[in-house]
This record gives sequence, structure tokens and C-alpha cells, in this order.
Amino acid sequence: MPASGVSAAAIAARLSDLGLPARMEEHDRYASVQAEVPESLSNDLWREVLEVVAEADRFGLLATSLNDRTLWAVVSKAVPTTGDVGGPSHQ
Repeated sequence: MPASGVSAAAIAARLSDLGLPARMEEHDRYASVQAEVPESLSNDLWREVLEVVAEADRFGLLATSLNDRTLWAVVSKAVPTTGDVGGPSHQ
């Protein structure tokens, strides 16, 4: 599993440990984590959840008018580097 997948799996596991069962998906350029957030989440638990998702490259909360709330986090995969990043050299 790429490093992004390991990081995303760790985030998902920590969210699940906090009572927010999380699911993880691998994509071409990133790994993502999603978890449903209940309305009854305490302030202290919110702080812990935010500490967990802060380890991701991006995170957010999707809230709908039906009171559904989905927390998401994305861990980007490393971009491969080459020795010829700038193109052919001109001498």
C-alpha cells in the first residue's frame, strides 16, 4: 500500500476508535476517508476528530439540509520526480 494509503488507513482507524466508523478508498492521485458525523458529537470529541483529520492534506465537512454530515479527508499520493523536470537542457 502506498504511503498515502497507510496514512489514510491510520486516519480511518483513529476516527473509528473515536466512534465514527470510517471508510477509506484508494484513487489514482489520492486516498480518501469518509465518516458520518452524528449531531450529538460533543465539543471535546470534535476537537479530537479535528486533530485526527488535520494529519490529512485536505479535509472538510459536507452538510446537507437533511442534517446529514459527512466528514472527509484526503491524503495525496507523492508525485514522481524525474531528472528531467525542466525539459531538455539548452547548452
